[in-house]
Amino acid sequence: MLLKSEIKQAIESQKQQLTGQSYPRQMLDKLKILPNFALVVSGIRRSGKSTLLTQLIEKQQKNSFLFLNFDTPKLFNFEFSDFALLDEIIAENPYIQTLYFDEIQVVEGWEIYVRGKLDQNFQVVVTGSNASLLSRELGTKLTGRHISKELFVFSFVEFCEFLGKDKNAEAVEHYLEQGGFPQYLQLGEDEILNALINDILYRDIIVRFGIRDERSMKRLLLFLAGNVGNLITAGKLKQSLEVKSTATVQEYLSHLEQAYVIQLLPKFAYSYKVQLANPRKIYFIDNGLQRVISPSFSQDLGRKLENAVFWGLRRQFTELYYYNENHKECDFVVCQNSTPVKLIQVCWQLNAENIARERDGLLDAMNFFGLTQGWIITLNQEDKLIIDGKTIEIVPFWQMFGGIG
Repeated sequence: MLLKSEIKQAIESQKQQLTGQSYPRQMLDKLKILPNFALVVSGIRRSGKSTLLTQLIEKQQKNSFLFLNFDTPKLFNFEFSDFALLDEIIAENPYIQTLYFDEIQVVEGWEIYVRGKLDQNFQVVVTGSNASLLSRELGTKLTGRHISKELFVFSFVEFCEFLGKDKNAEAVEHYLEQGGFPQYLQLGEDEILNALINDILYRDIIVRFGIRDERSMKRLLLFLAGNVGNLITAGKLKQSLEVKSTATVQEYLSHLEQAYVIQLLPKFAYSYKVQLANPRKIYFIDNGLQRVISPSFSQDLGRKLENAVFWGLRRQFTELYYYNENHKECDFVVCQNSTPVKLIQVCWQLNAENIARERDGLLDAMNFFGLTQGWIITLNQEDKLIIDGKTIEIVPFWQMFGGIG
């Protein structure tokens, strides 16, 4: 519970901090505030959501809005009843047309308040760092009244533009080492990433979900960070981590996934039950963040490239799978409306020792799905194969993702 004066002070203090130039995110042009719809932007902590809101405010209007970030010490005691005080503040400023609420998911019942403001014809934009909380609450109280977008850390294009680098193989190697968190790239201190993962682990997961076995959660995080691109099952993780139940491991994985720390990639199968029965591949949100958690993994450049390819695809598509049939594997199956449209293999450098494996896995997937074109993404090789009327394009990462933000 707060005083009205405390909420006012937070609003005024935060409004002063909104000024100042920043690198324009490529998502900015894709954001539209529509009447009667809440615009919801979710993403991992420190990915730039607050900055994106600032840029959106600059783009939309400067004097007809209210901005409030709920994830600040001044508002830690904000309760649902305090929205009545916020309403009084809004009523005292009749020019306000648009409400920007940053990290609003920390207030229980926030979706009821947002629904009420939409009914009063306010435009509403909200952000949050937990996909699970947002999706669950949006699904109950804001069904049909919201448009959702996801903001990730800097893409390769944004990384190059932010640091003034040319898009080439050297820039890719730097990207794989440093990752894409804006504040880290600006200051270059690993302590920033260490503080970030601790913040996510404790505030977004352990405290929020009341997890008592902190040790097992930390061990799981360390294991996942060191096994990017590998297949995992909850059953095997249970044995390795010495956790009491498979259900607990699945719960921990879900928390990490919903906090945008990881994503689990299922095997492609036309049956959902078959998908669930098979191991999933693990991908970590950011190579820089992964590096500070698991330094020993930092030299596995092929895995780091595969991780970057996954997130490059994830920015564009939500239906992603891996292929594994006939003892052949293909790293990524990209689907649209449940239909496979693109097949991608990832290899740091094709050579005499690995080309048969990479080629044959891709060809088997192409035959399986009836596609005539596939891609092998490498660090810096560009070439082409034509086999039985099927074309395999060998392209550098910087070329494949050099025009995508």
